Amino acid sequence: METSDRATRFYSDQVLDHLNPAMAEFVGRMEMAFISTADADGECDSTLRAGAAGFLRVIDSRTVVYPEYRGNGVMASLGNIMENPHVGMLMVDFADDLIGLHVNGRARIAPFEEFESLASASGEDKKVERWVVVTVQEAYVHCRKHIPRMVPVDRVRHWGTDDVKKKGGDFFGVKAGKTSNGND
Repeated sequence: METSDRATRFYSDQVLDHLNPAMAEFVGRMEMAFISTADADGECDSTLRAGAAGFLRVIDSRTVVYPEYRGNGVMASLGNIMENPHVGMLMVDFADDLIGLHVNGRARIAPFEEFESLASASGEDKKVERWVVVTVQEAYVHCRKHIPRMVPVDRVRHWGTDDVKKKGGDFFGVKAGKTSNGND
C-alpha cells in the first residue's frame, strides 16, 4: 500500500483537532513531556518538561497548560515561542500502557498570575515563574511498537536548585574542554 494512502487513513482515523476524554486523562497523569519548538528561522529545539503527575493541565478539550520553572536561564523554548508559536508535545507512558500522545498546536506565554490558582492548589506557587498555554490543533496516538518498558524508581529531585552538581554539573565535559583548550 502506498505511504500516502496509509497516511491519509491514519489522519482520517486517528487525528483530532482537540483532546477527547481518554487523551485528557492521559495528559493529566503524565510526569514528563518532550516539547519541540522552532525560532523564526525554523531552527529547532527539543526539551524535556517534567513534574509530578498533573503538572500538565488540561483546561478544556482544546487547551493544555504547563508551568515553567526556573531553569538554566537560556530560555530557548520560551524564546522560540515568542518568535514562532508552533509547538509540538510528545507524552509517552513508558511504564504502564506503553503508548504515546502527540499534541501539536500554538503556544503563548502567560504570566504566573493568569493561572495562579492552579499553582496554589498543588503547592507549586513558589516554584512556577510563568505558564505555557497550548491551543491544540492536532492530537494523535504515538504507536507503541517501539516504546521500551521502563520501571519508575523513587529518587530525590532537587527542583529549583542552583547547585551545579545537583543539576548535572559539567557532565559532558564541555566547560572543562573549553578551559583546557584555552577557549574560555
